[in-house]
Amino acid sequence: MTITASQAKDRLSFGPFCLAAGERLLTREGAPVELGSRALEILIVLTSAPNEVVSKKDLMSRVWPDVVVEEGSLRFHMTGLRKALGDGKHGARYIATLPGRGYCFVAPVSRLSSPHDEAPFIAAGFPHANLPNRLSRMVGRDEDVLKLSAQLNASRFVTIVGAGGVGKTTVAIAVGHHLIDAFYGAVLFVDLGMIGDPGLVATAVASMLGLSVQTEDATPNLIAYLRNKRILLILDTCEHLLDAVAPLAASIVDAASQVHILATSREVLRVEGEHIYRLDALAYPPDEPGLTAAIVQTFPATQLFVERAVAGGARLDVSDAEALLIASICRKLDGVALSIELAARRVESYGLQQTAALLDQRLTLLWLGSRTAPPRQQTLQATLDWSFGLLTDLERMVLRRLAVFVGHFTLDAALEVVTSATLDRSTVLGAMDSLVAKSIVATRPVGAMIRYRLLDTTRAYVLDIRIDDAEAADLSVRHAAYYRRWLEQTGIGWPKLATGEERAPHFAAINNVRAALEWCFGNNGNADIGMGLAIAAAPVFLAMSLLPECHRWSERAILASDGAALGGLDEMHLQAALGVSFMFMRGGRDRARVALQRSLAIAEERGDPLDQVRLLGPLNMFHLRTGNFVTALEIARRCSATAAGLEDSVAIALAHSILGISLHLRGDLAAARAELEAALDRGPRSQRTTTIYLGFEGKILARAILARNLWLQGHPDQAMAHARQAVEEAAAMDHSLTLAIALIWATSVFLWTGDLKSAEAYIDMLIARAESHSMTPYLLVGRGFKSEVAIRQGDARGGVEGLQTSLQKLHAAPYELLTTPLNLSLVRGLSTIGQVDEAIALIDESLGLVEKNGDQLYLPELLRMKGNLLLQSQRNRDEAAAYLMQALELSRSQHARAWELRTAIDMTTLMTGRGEINSARELLQPVAAHFVEGLNTADVKAAEHLLATLS
Repeated sequence: MTITASQAKDRLSFGPFCLAAGERLLTREGAPVELGSRALEILIVLTSAPNEVVSKKDLMSRVWPDVVVEEGSLRFHMTGLRKALGDGKHGARYIATLPGRGYCFVAPVSRLSSPHDEAPFIAAGFPHANLPNRLSRMVGRDEDVLKLSAQLNASRFVTIVGAGGVGKTTVAIAVGHHLIDAFYGAVLFVDLGMIGDPGLVATAVASMLGLSVQTEDATPNLIAYLRNKRILLILDTCEHLLDAVAPLAASIVDAASQVHILATSREVLRVEGEHIYRLDALAYPPDEPGLTAAIVQTFPATQLFVERAVAGGARLDVSDAEALLIASICRKLDGVALSIELAARRVESYGLQQTAALLDQRLTLLWLGSRTAPPRQQTLQATLDWSFGLLTDLERMVLRRLAVFVGHFTLDAALEVVTSATLDRSTVLGAMDSLVAKSIVATRPVGAMIRYRLLDTTRAYVLDIRIDDAEAADLSVRHAAYYRRWLEQTGIGWPKLATGEERAPHFAAINNVRAALEWCFGNNGNADIGMGLAIAAAPVFLAMSLLPECHRWSERAILASDGAALGGLDEMHLQAALGVSFMFMRGGRDRARVALQRSLAIAEERGDPLDQVRLLGPLNMFHLRTGNFVTALEIARRCSATAAGLEDSVAIALAHSILGISLHLRGDLAAARAELEAALDRGPRSQRTTTIYLGFEGKILARAILARNLWLQGHPDQAMAHARQAVEEAAAMDHSLTLAIALIWATSVFLWTGDLKSAEAYIDMLIARAESHSMTPYLLVGRGFKSEVAIRQGDARGGVEGLQTSLQKLHAAPYELLTTPLNLSLVRGLSTIGQVDEAIALIDESLGLVEKNGDQLYLPELLRMKGNLLLQSQRNRDEAAAYLMQALELSRSQHARAWELRTAIDMTTLMTGRGEINSARELLQPVAAHFVEGLNTADVKAAEHLLATLS
């Protein structure tokens, strides 16, 4: 086997393993793993193309290039490889076997380049990694980083505690970079300094992990997600949220044994399992005679001072005399890093001697009073007072206005918000440059752009400075207006952001949106501005799967609106957001329907067809979820007719999608296929997706439903290909609700084709995703599917109990979209355990519901199973045959060749028992002949076998 140059150079990591192909070495947590040469070569081939299927033929030709071997040799070495990896033990899964296709390496794989590479590391298996760049040079903290790394590895939960400005965040980021390889790139940095509401702490972490938040408390689904993950979670700036952070951290440490937490705070969290690392100030020279420049510059505090002064443009030739001045300054500042930086930046303007004199005068004056605060904290306060006092009036004004921002902000945001009638853009630019030069405003690259930020300590200090109420209100209005424009222009692009690095700027912007909403609807706020902001925020909250926030702010805006706003465009948007969020949070409750219908009524009064299409889509989904398929089809037809005259590609795709699924469930397969394929047509490209209307991507739903439609029409291979593609597209999109929906419909395809291994893999993925994202209906459906597999695999009694439990809870939701197919599975289970009368009663009940609700797609299958149950119960065979013939005729009228084939098999079996061999063959043979693909699927193989017995 030939190893490429890139393979020889790179190292691959997955789980606890590291594979160095060039060195032909596999290690587990640093220890070599004994592995035969052929097994190692198989591993290299599979990991070189993760998540791609490698056929057995291709694998054998690459591992044994010059030798002809049997498949038995491949299976033998594959067994050894799986044993060495511990594949299948304790939930670990590395290599999947796809019957008839080959093998696939399914574990997340990270590519490790040079260990000296300083660039941020993003793991292929952890797209949410977002660790900020470390400083190009960190002074005096190398030993702290090493000690912290060791302590974190040993104890899993460490809090860095220290005074403000001492450098806790800088050290935490450095520790993250030091340990990033050990965590295979899975490091999540959560800046809690941007969060003001304790109730949003768990939500902030969950949303950064791409989790759907469907309840006010995101903790349970966050815990479920983290339970089996190996992640380093850095919670930065916790002191103002201790009551929320402490229990969350304790819960994570207790429930997720592979998660390590590094927190930074001015106070300890005081929870069980927490280990404290007190970060002292930088060491500075003692006040004693005989100090020389050489000695002074060995201390971290003085090194930092000199570096920052030179970086600020000062020219320092550190003589013994100057060294003594620098040492004195660092002592007076107690070695606090931020204080030293602030003072050092003054040297270029005032010179070293004058800087020392000014600082000495200011500190002496400030310290004449009571020193009740901790010394280093008071030192920082005094330094900030001194630094702020040296600013010009213009700089102070700009700084106070910049404090309206939460976390990072762009230059564009600053210019839009800070600029006013009395302060033009060029003046603001000049003041910001000066504030950056003086270390009052920090800069950091986030994504592809430079972002600005007031350090938490500085922002808290500046916010304590009173400004005129009118000025404060005007500033908050401009802040809210800017982020409304941001939401309208860029916020809806959220679904297209694939990695944590790309999403980081959006998280900062969303936190500013939250802060603006709080102001708008708070005391002395501006509810009118808040309404516009809530309208702009709602589709973004939907796209981010932050359903409680979408619901909260939409409802709050409606309640705060005056009579003039009711019945207008604003209420229309807010009622729509309220209805969609409530539908997914609380199921088919009437409140969601009322909100959606109110929104549609306003759109109709306004006569805007585009708005009507956007609202008919969610209303259609509501009726589908509640099992009212007749009404859903009426709405879908109306949506299609309304969209026909539009030129909006997203709205048109939405109309095709919902009409396609409604026709599919009605049993009109030919028309459904035409609509679904039209929905998948590329058409004009758009920056928008249907997630902003539906809460999920409609095109992926269309592909998944098309897969089912194709199976029913007699194209099993095409059906399975579309099902897999739908799941792959949804996974790539990394949108929880969209993926869950794709998994549900794709799973049904593999259950129908009899590919239980693929079905089980998708079901496990669905259950895991639904559990970690609090998607209760989808979790219940997943468990129902799991029970169906159990019935087919021999555990009929357990499967029946599981299905009955799932159905009971789905009825209570209510979520009736999949009631009929789950009832069919339950009928199969009941008949298997001999409860035929109960099965017949359930069939009759299901037939009544289909007649009432309109999901006639399943009618042929219900009739077929009724006929088989009658035969099983030894009842009237003629009546049973009548049901089978009725099923056969109905499946033909629907052009549902899959149902027709199943019914023809059963009818042929019945006719054969009567001795009608020729008639039986004449019935089955032309039906089976339609199937030119999917020859290995269960029904096609059964027909082939039955025909062979009749020849």
